[in-house]
Amino acid sequence: MQIKSILISISLLISSFGWAQKPDIDIIKTKNGTLQIQPILHSSLVLTFNNKTIYVDPYGGAKMYKGINAPDIILITDIHGDHLDFKTLDSIDTSKAIFILPEEAANKLHKKYGAEIVKLKNRQSVHRLGFFITAIPMYNLPEDLNSGHPKGRGNGYVLNMDDKHIYISGDTGDIQEMRILQNIDIAFVCMNLPYTMTVDQAASAVLDFQPKIVYPFHYRGQAGFSDVEAFKKLVNSKNKNIEVRLRNWYPHN
Repeated sequence: MQIKSILISISLLISSFGWAQKPDIDIIKTKNGTLQIQPILHSSLVLTFNNKTIYVDPYGGAKMYKGINAPDIILITDIHGDHLDFKTLDSIDTSKAIFILPEEAANKLHKKYGAEIVKLKNRQSVHRLGFFITAIPMYNLPEDLNSGHPKGRGNGYVLNMDDKHIYISGDTGDIQEMRILQNIDIAFVCMNLPYTMTVDQAASAVLDFQPKIVYPFHYRGQAGFSDVEAFKKLVNSKNKNIEVRLRNWYPHN
């Protein structure tokens, strides 16, 4: 009897530990329902609305997606391994997924993946499963041959989900196409060197296009993690109406 009690206690401890390690899910009310936002890892996240599930840049292996519904749509922003991660794609169920991605990324994707592959160039749009999705330019500055993210290769995205407009930056620098965005309800904005923006640049851009909610993500760089607390202070020191949500995008650190 005592052994059984010990085993039950161990089982409960393991279960509670596993539950505690799962990322938080944010719930946002929309006009006709609720949008769920689940940070996963680095720049990967899961959006759920109306029983449809969207994976953005799935990354980190199958364990990161345990307990999450299989994707109906997979958005890929670029060809780099932290965005187009074949190890993760091979480990999750993509059989019913519509892939929406840049042409160069699509050319690397084997036909075994997904139910449909949709190639989008910058500024092109597509309507799938009730969502309107537009590809937004993402690239590094200055524009030159040595750029890690040349103009036209990768996509950021704006998703219309019910009455919410969601911006996903991809690996962008401090570009005008981001600064002139309008009517963004939720933004996911990158900040890491030498690949994307500094904290100051990201904050300045956010103050220009003024999303209602902003999540700093993709903030691990060569020198470690960007200071997202400083980003929040920079934004809110000039605009207290922008809600900066700091979440744990690196659960193993």
